[in-house]
Amino acid sequence: MLNRYPLWKNLLVALVLVVSTIYALPNLYPPDPAIQISGASSALAIDDTVLDRARAALEEAGVAVKGSEVGPRSGLVRLTGMEQQLRAQALARRALGDDFVVALNLAPTTPAWLTAIGGAPLKLGLDLRGGVHFLLQVDTEAAVAKRIAVYEADLRKKLREERIRGLVKAGDGNHIDASFASDEVRTQAVEVIREHAPELQRLTEERDGRFLLTLALGEQQIRELEDYAVEQNLTTLRNRVNELGVAEPLIQQQGRNRIVVELPGVQDTAEAKRILGKTANLEFRLEARPDAPATEREQFEFRAGGGPERSAWIERDLIIGGDRVTGASSSFDENGRPQVNINLDSQGGTLMNRATRDNIKRRMAVLFIERKSRTVGYEKDATGNEVPVLERYDEKKIISLATIQSALGTQFRITGLDNPSESAELALLLRAGALAAPLDFVEERTVGPSLGADNIALGLRSMAIGSVLVVLFMLAVYRVFGVFANLALAFNVMLLLSVMSMLSATLTLPGMAGIVLTVGMAVDANVLINSRIREELANGMPPHSAIAAGYDRAWLTIIDSNITTLLVAVILYAVGTGPVRGFAVVLSLGILTSMFTSVMGTRVLVNMVYGGRRVARLSI
Repeated sequence: MLNRYPLWKNLLVALVLVVSTIYALPNLYPPDPAIQISGASSALAIDDTVLDRARAALEEAGVAVKGSEVGPRSGLVRLTGMEQQLRAQALARRALGDDFVVALNLAPTTPAWLTAIGGAPLKLGLDLRGGVHFLLQVDTEAAVAKRIAVYEADLRKKLREERIRGLVKAGDGNHIDASFASDEVRTQAVEVIREHAPELQRLTEERDGRFLLTLALGEQQIRELEDYAVEQNLTTLRNRVNELGVAEPLIQQQGRNRIVVELPGVQDTAEAKRILGKTANLEFRLEARPDAPATEREQFEFRAGGGPERSAWIERDLIIGGDRVTGASSSFDENGRPQVNINLDSQGGTLMNRATRDNIKRRMAVLFIERKSRTVGYEKDATGNEVPVLERYDEKKIISLATIQSALGTQFRITGLDNPSESAELALLLRAGALAAPLDFVEERTVGPSLGADNIALGLRSMAIGSVLVVLFMLAVYRVFGVFANLALAFNVMLLLSVMSMLSATLTLPGMAGIVLTVGMAVDANVLINSRIREELANGMPPHSAIAAGYDRAWLTIIDSNITTLLVAVILYAVGTGPVRGFAVVLSLGILTSMFTSVMGTRVLVNMVYGGRRVARLSI
């Protein structure tokens, strides 16, 4: 019969309607402002005792707490208002100390039954809901000092190979101080340095019977090092954000040595802060010989507590650093203990092979270097809130000291980590790339709508007004068939939101423009169908035949118009960035959902009202 769908089609539309309703429901539950607490190290667990300390500090200061909960790796303290977040963060940080990271967050309020089936609210971009904003400063002085340390080690090795005796030591700032017993020996050293490091500026001096040589980097070399450090850190941060799976992040340089990171829709902000700011580098060095002079060795403690050894003497010279790591993955050794599998680049593999081949049966240390901060006091900011005064320092500890059994190459493994979470985190950081210089958090805040609340209100108002006008137009022009089109339009918007929620897409203000355009295109298909039905009725065709002909003959035109628009959206996504891509994604999804709801959805409604009975005239 005409205008009767088979049962499977009706069930399909009903199923899509129910599923889209369920997965659009989480958007009705706004998130709570909260602070998120996690350990400064992934090995530090969060329990109710930690949250109780934070809650007690907040309640004592008069900050209203809505609730708290412990997650797998962090804890949440929910607040009653957004304006309390910064104060609550400062109070909790002071109460818990430097062993914990306290970050701002927006905690979801989605019911457990929706969460259990994968339901989650739609992520809103920085221009709608905001996210987390970090302003980080690159410690360019540390980058220069690191390069000076490399020069120091290389020059000491070259002079030792040439049998030139002298004392070489990195001084304060960007220079190296060398001392020799005679002018002749110093001249020989200068020749070696000129050959292997011609970019270093050389200054000679005689003092107290010693022949001194000062080596320094020029202003141009320092500037190039600083630029490289900022550029490398930008690349590393982008890799780390990609590892976190953040949609449409903003990572860009600000000024000479600062980087802005904005992460829209981030839930685990404490984890993001810890991963982004962690220097977490490795150095591979040989254990020092007992008779090595003090100038050529350093003493470091072991990172894991307990055991017969508390510390060990390590050579100052590096075999390789973390910058030679090209890949890293976490796994378990034959005894079930966590380990990290390391892959090196070709040059790193060559250096590692050369060092281990000549030192079999000696022990090699893996040194873990981490930039940390300690609170040394508190001071009041311009708003009268107490903020911590932080002191930055580098913590260097041994995580592995193993005997070299055979020559190593580009692939090997390191052990000595406390737990699987720590090995996974270290592998992530090494895989994303080592920071060329430490990063300090200068500013952290949740980001409000970047276009301003007034502009967003106007955008929402314009979308509402446009939708109402479309609805009224369809009712006035097409009457009952206009009702069908409007119901399908509401179905389409709900389906679009549910699909975006299931895909974890981020909605921005340009995305809202894509929704408005989708609304217009959805009713456009029904305008074509209804106009075609009117034409067939005017030509004397019976109502049921006119309905069938209207849907069948308008289908090709609908397909043509939607495919061309979809191609444009694909091109926009391919060549655009940021907001343009957001618009293209929403538009593409809207086209696909509108083709389903405008044709099949309205046809089901038409069949329910007119199908299976005699019809003398149509209300169209």
